[in-house]
Amino acid sequence: MKTIALYPGSFDPITNGHLDILERATNLFDHVIVTVAVNKEKKAVFSGDERVNLIKACIANKVWAKKVEVNQFTGLLVDHAQKMNADTLVRGVRQISDFEYEFRMALTNKRLAPNVDTVFLMPDEEFTFISASIVKEVAYWGGDLSSFVPENVAMALKEKFKDKG
Repeated sequence: MKTIALYPGSFDPITNGHLDILERATNLFDHVIVTVAVNKEKKAVFSGDERVNLIKACIANKVWAKKVEVNQFTGLLVDHAQKMNADTLVRGVRQISDFEYEFRMALTNKRLAPNVDTVFLMPDEEFTFISASIVKEVAYWGGDLSSFVPENVAMALKEKFKDKG
C-alpha cells in the first residue's frame, strides 16, 4: 500500500529548514504532498501561486523530487488531507513552543479526522533557528539570505523588498 503524507504550511517563504523536513519526509513516505495554506485574511509576501512555484523550483533538481507533489488549499487541513488520500500530516518542530502549538493542532485534527495521523519531524540542528518571519525580516533589511533559503527564494525576496521605502 502506498503511503501518502501531506506536509502543510504557509511556506511564505520556504526555508532551508522546510526543505530539510521535506527531504526527511520523502525517506519515510512513498509520496509527499507539500500543500501551501492560503489564508486571504493574512498578509503574505508571496501569493499562493508564487509560493507553489518557488517550492517547485527549489526541489526540481533533487533526487527525491519525483516523490513530491506541490499544491495549495484553503479550508480545513484534514479535509484537504482526505481529499488527497493522505493519512499522515508531517509537521516540523524546531523548539518546545512549536511543539505545544502543533500538539494542540494534532489533537484537533485527530478529533476531526480519526484516520489522519500527525508525525513530528525535527530539522537538522543547523536549521532550528530559521523561521519564515526571521527570513522576511533579514530580507527586508537587505541582509545575506544565503544560509536561510535557496538562491531562487533569496532572489524573489530581494525583488519583493527592493522598494521598501
